[in-house]
Amino acid sequence: MINSVKQFLRILVCVIFIGIIYLFAQTLIFSVNNTDDKNNDNNYRNYVAENYKIYSLATPEGLDFAGEQVKLNDIDIRERLDKELIINTYWHSQTLFMIKRANRWFPVIEKILKEQNIPDDFKYLALIESNLDYVVSPAGASGFWQFLKSTGQNYGLEINSFVDERYNLEKATLAACKYFKDAYAVFKNWTLAAASYNMGIAGLQQKLKEQGVNNYYDLYLNQETHRYVFRILAAKEIFKNPAYYGFNVRPKDLYQPYLTVDLNIDSTVNNLSEFAQKHQTNLKILKLLNPWLRDNKLPNPHKKNYTIKLPEKEFNLKPMGD
Repeated sequence: MINSVKQFLRILVCVIFIGIIYLFAQTLIFSVNNTDDKNNDNNYRNYVAENYKIYSLATPEGLDFAGEQVKLNDIDIRERLDKELIINTYWHSQTLFMIKRANRWFPVIEKILKEQNIPDDFKYLALIESNLDYVVSPAGASGFWQFLKSTGQNYGLEINSFVDERYNLEKATLAACKYFKDAYAVFKNWTLAAASYNMGIAGLQQKLKEQGVNNYYDLYLNQETHRYVFRILAAKEIFKNPAYYGFNVRPKDLYQPYLTVDLNIDSTVNNLSEFAQKHQTNLKILKLLNPWLRDNKLPNPHKKNYTIKLPEKEFNLKPMGD
């Protein structure tokens, strides 16, 4: 019995030794090949094929926007959705940033949408409009909701050289809700209301009339509006199932909401740097929390009430996710 065990152990050691030699030889061969054949295109193509994988995506079997079903049985609709899913899945950096930022900003938007009886899916409009970043379009549209100056003012936002409420997320979201309500009153359809945010209510009405159809998915539109709702749908699908699309983000890596307190003022602030220091912070943090303040002072001759966000005592000191 003992001899049998010893023989088995000898065989096992030999097998392990041979395996090590084989792996070493393969590594050496690969190294030599890399040195000798580094310009051999066939070898390079084979190496890429074996080691770098990009996958086609499975189209969702069922998808809706604000409870309105997407016509996925239509080949054109499926391919348009597939295009936006591929773009957002393989534009890794931008989509990853959106996932991280959404953890900070979606709770603000979701609360207002709910209070205004607007479907929660409309938060994805802000996402695709701006990537939840304070960008300015070539046409001058600004803020998360990308309001033009004239449109923002029509919906009650103050916009001048000192104050631009397109950068005030709460007020801009309320203005967007007013627009969505106006659009829904015209179209009686949330998908069309969303599409109109890109091309305008009157413009979309004209297209529906010209083409004799009554829904977004049957319309022939300009390239931007043609993609618009599908970009929203792709964002919704990826955010619902990020791991399906290769996005694995630890909770601690998400951007956390800022810890703030509100201060109401109705007087002029002649120097925002001094104002910030008076309230135990600095201009950088003040502008970070209140990007709607566009200058280094805040004139207020009419004693309008403004709400300024100030950091809590331990603002930004805690690690993300803690």
